[in-house]
Amino acid sequence: MQQGEKAMPIPVVATRRWALAWLGLCLAFAVHVVDEAANDFLSVYNPTVVAIREQWPLLVLPTFTFQSWAALLGIALVGLLSLTPFVLQGKRWMLPLSIGFALVMIGNGFVHTVGSIYVGRMLPGLYSSPLLVGAALLLLLIARRAARQMR
Repeated sequence: MQQGEKAMPIPVVATRRWALAWLGLCLAFAVHVVDEAANDFLSVYNPTVVAIREQWPLLVLPTFTFQSWAALLGIALVGLLSLTPFVLQGKRWMLPLSIGFALVMIGNGFVHTVGSIYVGRMLPGLYSSPLLVGAALLLLLIARRAARQMR
């Protein structure tokens, strides 16, 4: 884009798709949190963190109580949902956030899957990982299309 040129606005249909994909990933994230909570995620996470800290004492990784973990994830989810109107308005600054959110959730889903294979049993969060990865891939695809339309 040349200096002084304005970016093209995204068509309304495209912003609706983008917003629906954003909401879809937020919903998949909520389902994933419920899956982790229902399958006692912290009973796996906290001992793993303690073992990692013993190996690498300078690595700072938190342990959580159920209440602090649920509160932090609830705040994250509310924060993500509160950004939906900006996606619907086609705000350019939401593109890197959409792509980052999608990439983090893809990584999260793969960690549950690969971790389950590595330890030889189903880890908490595995059931919802395919939904999480699928919704994240969809948001990634739609956000990239929106970015092309903004050029």
